[in-house]
Amino acid sequence: MMKTSMSFAAVALLILSASAGATSICRWVNESGRTQIAEVVPEKYRKVAICTDSEQYELSTEQRRAAGQRVADDRARAREAAAKPPSDRASSARGPARAASKPGAKRPTEVVTADTDCATWWRIYDESVECFGPYRTTRGATKPEGFDRCNVVTSPEAKCGPRSN
Repeated sequence: MMKTSMSFAAVALLILSASAGATSICRWVNESGRTQIAEVVPEKYRKVAICTDSEQYELSTEQRRAAGQRVADDRARAREAAAKPPSDRASSARGPARAASKPGAKRPTEVVTADTDCATWWRIYDESVECFGPYRTTRGATKPEGFDRCNVVTSPEAKCGPRSN
């Protein structure tokens, strides 16, 4: 829904900017080091300002029509999705990536049971941590696709104590 409103807003801005006519957009750095952008450049910055003619970025009538059609299509898809029962929406929101993942393809393939010895449990735990590694963000969170490809293994430290080398 948000994408639809964003694409509508983008198309509206493009249409409005096209109707306003082509203008020159200029950029310069002022004496305090801040970059300024405007249509009118103060006299003392005219020699250093870099101006771009906005006409080169205007859309043709055909491009505007195609963008309007994409907005209409997005709206229709959003209405269809909203009309589906919640259970159907959840499964379709997952998309093909989740549907294609096979339960047996997750790592580690071994599971921890009540009979698993500590050395094996640590090995399985390490494999799980290694699998999730590429899906960690810089703030320590885990990306959702990590759970599609990796099995969560709890730390054996509670049962086995600290790791012994």
